[in-house]
Amino acid sequence: MNKYVEYVLITLWNFNPAHLRKNPVMFITEIAFFVSIYVLIFGSHYGIITSGQYIPFYIAVIILLFLTVFFSNLAESIAEGKSRDISRSLREMKKEIMGRLLDNGTETMVKSGDLRKGMIVEVRESEMVPTDGEIIEGRARFNESSITGESRPVFKVQGDSVTGGTTVIDGKVKIRITSDPGETFLDKMISMVEGAARAKTPNEIALSILLSGLTLSFLIVVSSMFALERFLINQANIIFLVILLICLIPTTIGALLPALGVAAINKVSQFNVIAKSGRAVENAGDIDTIILDKTGTITIGDREASKFYPNRGVSDEDFYARCYLCSIFDETKEGISVIKKIDEIKGELSMPKSDGYEFIPFTPETKYSGVKKGKDFIYKGSPNAIWEIVGSRDNAIDAICAEISSRGGTAMVVTSKKGVDGVIEFNDILKPWIRERIDSLKSMNIKPIMCTGDNELTAKYIAAEAGIDEFVANSKPLDKFKKVEEEKSLQRMVAMVGDGTNDAPALAKADVGFAMNSGTQAAKDAANMVDLDNDPTKLMDVIFLGKQILITRGALTTFSIANDISKYFVIIPAIFYAFPALSFINVLGFTNPLLALTSALIFNTFIIPLLIPLSIRGVKFKPSGVNDLLKRNIMIYGLGGILLPFIAIGGIYYIMAGVGIAW
Repeated sequence: MNKYVEYVLITLWNFNPAHLRKNPVMFITEIAFFVSIYVLIFGSHYGIITSGQYIPFYIAVIILLFLTVFFSNLAESIAEGKSRDISRSLREMKKEIMGRLLDNGTETMVKSGDLRKGMIVEVRESEMVPTDGEIIEGRARFNESSITGESRPVFKVQGDSVTGGTTVIDGKVKIRITSDPGETFLDKMISMVEGAARAKTPNEIALSILLSGLTLSFLIVVSSMFALERFLINQANIIFLVILLICLIPTTIGALLPALGVAAINKVSQFNVIAKSGRAVENAGDIDTIILDKTGTITIGDREASKFYPNRGVSDEDFYARCYLCSIFDETKEGISVIKKIDEIKGELSMPKSDGYEFIPFTPETKYSGVKKGKDFIYKGSPNAIWEIVGSRDNAIDAICAEISSRGGTAMVVTSKKGVDGVIEFNDILKPWIRERIDSLKSMNIKPIMCTGDNELTAKYIAAEAGIDEFVANSKPLDKFKKVEEEKSLQRMVAMVGDGTNDAPALAKADVGFAMNSGTQAAKDAANMVDLDNDPTKLMDVIFLGKQILITRGALTTFSIANDISKYFVIIPAIFYAFPALSFINVLGFTNPLLALTSALIFNTFIIPLLIPLSIRGVKFKPSGVNDLLKRNIMIYGLGGILLPFIAIGGIYYIMAGVGIAW
């Protein structure tokens, strides 16, 4: 079916009162439409219509009221049509994939729909991941272009999440399934886009209550005018009051509000971000503080070993051997880079046997990793963590660490049973555009805070390069949580990025918790947004998008209210034109009240389709302070909303009068 035909059919279907009652403004407009039809058909029988000259007027009113409701439904249908397009493309990604289920040492090929949370599958080179899971063993490069559109392979190791439908390019991994059928990220994204999980946000609810209150107030006012009908117009009085009501109530924003809510979720989905609620998107627009991790957010994130500094009395060969041994089981990107760098430098170097060694993995709490066999051990980690193990500081090594930190590198100290062996230097670089993004955040009065596990010197250097004034060095998971709590205690809205299980408490506490799809299941469950592209900097894009959504809603509300105020000053003087004492407020010189009301209704009807593209696309957003945005809204949408009705309604009136239309 042609999508435009589909839009029209859905638009007509949405005339159903059960659908429209959710939108009080349009519900009243639809009632007015049916009342007008009733008056046209039965008006002469009850003495409402006493002259045939008003028949064309009634027909015109019915057509305009129908178009008002039609355009409102059309705005929502177009926005939902984009949702359907997104959900169709997402459904196309979902496939029935065969997975290699491991159960007590046996392998069984099963369909992805038969896999359940907790099951273990193995995925080999050139095979597809059957459903969402977490790597528990192995490492591999993945092609995630089916999900993210990005063709560059993604390297993943133990602890990383994988998404169903992605492909292993090389390597082999064992995966623990983390989602039952119907609960995968694609399922959740489809559910949100299609509206099954979408609810009105607090701002939408507040605006709906305001519009309902205004509509009820004008309904009471217009109803009370029956007592004045003999002073107003002798004929067509009921239709006159119907038009007056529709012109007075806030039909413009009432018509566009449903489309605005749908468009907000669509925009986030197009960023390849799953928003678990509309409130999360709205919160993004109100953020005052953003807590950013250093690695992968402010810097490129592929931190690699670059130089080796053996301590006094330790030969190069011995130091390389110990670095190699403490990294041989390390599946992190840093550990892999140590092995790769030593292979580049030494080639055929004979390394010690790793048999019998127990691997000690890195944790954010301990900040070191390595191997241990009995009383023998070799660890690499942050200087402070190693000094705690050793029990004292090594001034020479401290000096090397300070030098590395002063130029933005990261130092890892290597120690063994024999003492402190030396330092490995890891390098990462700032993302090239991060400074501009940070400046944009600061221009909107959003405070960026950098959290990093690096020492004070490295943190200070990176923060200064990125333009960040506040940072937390030697950061542990509890520090991130405390920072979120501290900022929220100052009545600030807080956003933060995280991908580890230890980030889950802070993600849950933040107003906007932004997790990576490659992160742990705990992090994704705690967050209210998940990025399928695994790009931590996208949180800043989401904040800009949230601002744009709020500004668009504010701009259209400002325009609508300004429009309504102008219409009062255009319509009411025309109604009372026969009273000389009030003629001074009839600035447009209208002498035909019915023609003036018809002109206002025409303007009221056709301003809605003119604003549909703006409501779906959004107001052009430029990062700036609240005061600047307020001034811009008032000047463009406030002043424009006041002037446009005078110009447009006056033009329509005199064109109609000029061609001889007079009811």
